[in-house]
Amino acid sequence: MKPQQRYTSAELSRAITIERAIRSVTELRQTAISLEEELADLLQKTSPACRESAYNLVHYLAIRRHDLRELQRELIRLGLSSLGRMEAHVMASLDAVLGTLYRLDQRPIPTDLEQEAPITFAVGSALLAENAVAILGPSPKQHNTRVMVTIPSEAAHDPKIIYNLLAQGMNVMRINCAHDHPEAWEKMILNLRAAQRQLGKSCRISFDLAGPKLRTEQIEPGPELIKCKPTRNVLGQVIKPEKIYFTSQPHTLPDKNNVIPIQGNLLELAKVEDQIRLTDTRGSRRFLNVIEVNKTTCICESDKTTYLVSNTKLSLYRGKKLIAKDTVTQISPQPQAITLAEGDALLIIQGEILGKSAVLDEQGNLIQPACIGCSLPEVFRDVKIGERIFFDDGKIAGIIREVFENQFRVEITSVVNGKNKLKSEKGINLPDTMLNLPALTEKDIQDLEFIAQFGDMVALSFVQQPEDIEQLITELKRAGGEHLGIILKIENQQAFDQLPRLLLTAMQHPPLAVMVARGDLGVELGFERLSEVQEEILWLCEAAHIPVIWATQVLESMAKGGMPSRAEVTDAAMGSRAECVMLNKGAYIDKALQFLCDVLGRMQAHQDKKTSMLRKLSISDL
Repeated sequence: MKPQQRYTSAELSRAITIERAIRSVTELRQTAISLEEELADLLQKTSPACRESAYNLVHYLAIRRHDLRELQRELIRLGLSSLGRMEAHVMASLDAVLGTLYRLDQRPIPTDLEQEAPITFAVGSALLAENAVAILGPSPKQHNTRVMVTIPSEAAHDPKIIYNLLAQGMNVMRINCAHDHPEAWEKMILNLRAAQRQLGKSCRISFDLAGPKLRTEQIEPGPELIKCKPTRNVLGQVIKPEKIYFTSQPHTLPDKNNVIPIQGNLLELAKVEDQIRLTDTRGSRRFLNVIEVNKTTCICESDKTTYLVSNTKLSLYRGKKLIAKDTVTQISPQPQAITLAEGDALLIIQGEILGKSAVLDEQGNLIQPACIGCSLPEVFRDVKIGERIFFDDGKIAGIIREVFENQFRVEITSVVNGKNKLKSEKGINLPDTMLNLPALTEKDIQDLEFIAQFGDMVALSFVQQPEDIEQLITELKRAGGEHLGIILKIENQQAFDQLPRLLLTAMQHPPLAVMVARGDLGVELGFERLSEVQEEILWLCEAAHIPVIWATQVLESMAKGGMPSRAEVTDAAMGSRAECVMLNKGAYIDKALQFLCDVLGRMQAHQDKKTSMLRKLSISDL
């Protein structure tokens, strides 16, 4: 009789762990196959070029329906893969782990595990790289992550802007169709083509469709007044006089403060060191020193606060001699804002009404709540009592308390800094509301005619459901734009909730990419959830072998002010896990672009998707 084999407690524990792991991984594998069979009809609709990737995505979704943390800990204790990096090659990862478990248990490997999965480890990574090249173009030599840059309106008239961006490392030029017009877009494209020829560089063109505009309408204008105020120190002493621009062509100085339109009588006669004298709205005499003159503008300095209105009389003096007289022409009304605090009421009204601040009596009691218009009439049909509403990137939050036919009342529940001003043309977010409106507007459909002729890809804004993508595909065919890649902008609660089906629907029309629009997404899902949400989007897209564009507020402080915050540097480094990073326009965009390319180049040696790359560390030498 053969003696019975004896096991130590450690060996017995290990054998039990192996058996339990085999059972768990086998169940996961069967779950993945079952979901594939369940969604067979949907999978068959995907493009043949995306079919295997669609299967891989479904396998990943099936497995992520389970909590794998205990299984992962057991696999790690056995010295095996924890399945934590399986996104691009799900079935191959399961089969590899399961095969190793069988070998550890000294059991024969089932025949179905010996057959190689369609998406192997090498194929999964290669597919993602190929799909990124198909829509975004080849990656630069310095780093694998491309850089997309939003082009400012001035680039239509100033070729140097696009030339400098292309020279600094722009790989995709983004044109936002919510701004400018086709004539300006074409000038931007011509400037890009010229820069490409000069630099010998390639660059793709992406168009963002404007989509439905869910924004606040105009607010009742303020007085036709401009206040010019010098800079003072804490002692009230003037440390910097205020510049005032008297001009006959105010449209040529759109970015300047204190632009005062005048008839222009004094422009031909004014000289440096002359003086413009006037009486402002308070009856105060003001003496402004001329520091610069050209054909259209006379620039003065003032060390006293000056209030100017239309029809103010101006006198040009040289010493004590009157040289010329002039008059201020039409000053535009000053934009106003509605100040809101926690507990305030705000009426949202259908139509292009002018918003107004709350009306109070002498004791401060409310007579009439503040009100403002909303640009989308469909909102009033779809909102419900108790749903949340956010304004201006979440700075002001509220709850809908009453709903009427053409208006609803909001109770303000949270305001940044206790009080904040709500202005016109600010975004509105309704994360709890299912808005029954198409993602494509009439303007979007018209713009597709131009985009089909000049673009490489088109970004779909306000996507909520698969039908939105199907409509875009139909309109692309009609406009002759079947060659265009599609970018899905994930920017609201509904899009995130529907992400798997959105991806599978878009896989009917490759090439495609996903943009993580973190601005609206953070407002809709809550900023505390943004980190995990953007991770989940990255995982699902990697499982589908779909490239990701990391967008919104990347190095925003640097692009606008020239200096990044510490947190922005870390965020930019996180962008190396995506196939593309988007920068928005700003006065220092060239500097921000150069900085970003440097960060991406450094991070490439350290990070590949979720995997830390262990290059030699210079600080490891003792």
